[in-house]
Amino acid sequence: MTYRNTKILIVCMLLLGALVLAQDTDIRLPGNNQGYEPEQPIAFSHRLHAGELNIDCQFCHYGAESSRHAGIPSASVCMNCHKTVTAKFDTVLIERELAEVEGRDPRRIISPELRKLYDAVGLDENLQPTAEGGTPIEWVRVHNLPDFVYFDHRVHVARDLACETCHGPVGSMERMRQFADLSMGWCVQCHRDTPAIPGGPAEDHASTDCAACHY
Repeated sequence: MTYRNTKILIVCMLLLGALVLAQDTDIRLPGNNQGYEPEQPIAFSHRLHAGELNIDCQFCHYGAESSRHAGIPSASVCMNCHKTVTAKFDTVLIERELAEVEGRDPRRIISPELRKLYDAVGLDENLQPTAEGGTPIEWVRVHNLPDFVYFDHRVHVARDLACETCHGPVGSMERMRQFADLSMGWCVQCHRDTPAIPGGPAEDHASTDCAACHY
């Protein structure tokens, strides 16, 4: 076998190996974090809040309508509900039944995860300030576009695009994950599929001009 044929054979074997590897592993382009699902400091369930309770996304992410960034809700927003809702209903019910049997007032039950929220705002179980004070929750960011990409939530919310368009079926996610690859091709295809603003540019779809996203 000649040297040239040997090189061709080696290249073919490498390509074949790469194809086999691609089928068995999650190979993706740099910057593609599709499926990223980090553990958070508090086990917040989007499935429960957005899904079962049907809480509107903008109740918590209120910046989406008026700001470029949707923002992460402050702990005080969470406390609007959780100063009253402090544990699963069955846990609270068991404590009420036990207190009735023992002839005492039921204790206020706070779940371990909500205890972290109370610590963050610096309150004890009776909603009184603690000596330690509050500690900000260090949430782990899930969606992180490159610095050279300009994305404005206001524009997309104004077009009545559902949050699920980019973020996927959030109401079924126990832990938040990146649903789409958020690549330029993915965004451009979405713009091509979205009708233009009436009275706007001559294009029949949302702008695909480079300057629309790359100032």
